[in-house]
Amino acid sequence: MSNTKDNNAEKPDLEPLRLRIDELDRRIVELLNARAEVVVEVGRAKQVSGAQIYAPDREKAVLDRVSKMNTGPLPQRTLRAIYREMMSGSFALEKPLRVGYLGPEGSFSHMAAMRKFGASIEYLPLTDIRAVFEEVDRGHIDLGLVPIENSVGGGVIDTMDSFTASGSGVVAEVLVEVHHNLLANCGPDEITAITSKPEVFAQCRNWLSRSFRKVDLIPAPSSSRAADMASKQHGLAAIGSTLAAELYGLKIVFANIEDHAANMTRFLVIGTGQPRPTGNDKTALMFTTAHKAGALVDVLNVLSSHGVNMTNIDTRPSKRRNWEYYFFIDCEGHIEDSHVKEAVEEAREHCLEMHVLGSFPKATETV
Repeated sequence: MSNTKDNNAEKPDLEPLRLRIDELDRRIVELLNARAEVVVEVGRAKQVSGAQIYAPDREKAVLDRVSKMNTGPLPQRTLRAIYREMMSGSFALEKPLRVGYLGPEGSFSHMAAMRKFGASIEYLPLTDIRAVFEEVDRGHIDLGLVPIENSVGGGVIDTMDSFTASGSGVVAEVLVEVHHNLLANCGPDEITAITSKPEVFAQCRNWLSRSFRKVDLIPAPSSSRAADMASKQHGLAAIGSTLAAELYGLKIVFANIEDHAANMTRFLVIGTGQPRPTGNDKTALMFTTAHKAGALVDVLNVLSSHGVNMTNIDTRPSKRRNWEYYFFIDCEGHIEDSHVKEAVEEAREHCLEMHVLGSFPKATETV
């Protein structure tokens, strides 16, 4: 009995602390709504001027500013996530924002879009990447989110090919850590087959060969479609995202089964308009070179001579003439920066076509 009394006596009185939290919550909600009233005024001003609702340069400025103000103990990642969600609510107050992505629901594109734009906007799953571009071009959606490259699998062909036929430009980029999970509605001993995209199987090859070597692998058009199939068939597991597990009512049997822990996918946000320079930007270029020896080298030399640092290069057939290619380049800087602008203009002399796909704030962290 005496031990019980001693234990009770040692328990701290949490009530005063909880009352302080309640008061802080009251003040936070009051300030959030005061901020929202200003957001409504901003929305009215944008409607009059015709300005874009989503301003990536302003988004970066806000997130960078609150990060500098943060002295802890709240982690920076948590604070930035809170502000992303708050900005999502701001979009809804200014004008309903509609974002299309490669579906169906629960795909990694869906997850990336929600982490970037929050829960307060409208999302539209589309059947393929080309459809995302087409819906932006038609004005049916405000923005589209498409994968451009994976740190393990390389460039995304469908996205590069879609740029050649679209008038949409790049307004932002998103970095997402890709963690694959084995999802099922049964225990691991009951799993008789596993389904997912072939690319996903490739990124989990070593783990699968060690853990489920004798289980059939069934290809699916998407990881979210695989999750849907697994939710309806006992003994069938899927490899997909945590969002897919949540949406399709599946248990995460094994988490983070990818072979490379640093597996990351870069997504592009496509839309109209040109974000303003932030001082830490990237510019995406697409061009075909003139039919002469060393034309590509000439373009690269021009960029180098102007001090333009290239961060990525990829290539795709033009599909118009044999052995003609589109080159895709990302470089540091904004097209309004004098050295970038001068380099692009000089590089045009060595190109049959030169398109500036967009300048946008450089993503410096994952969402």
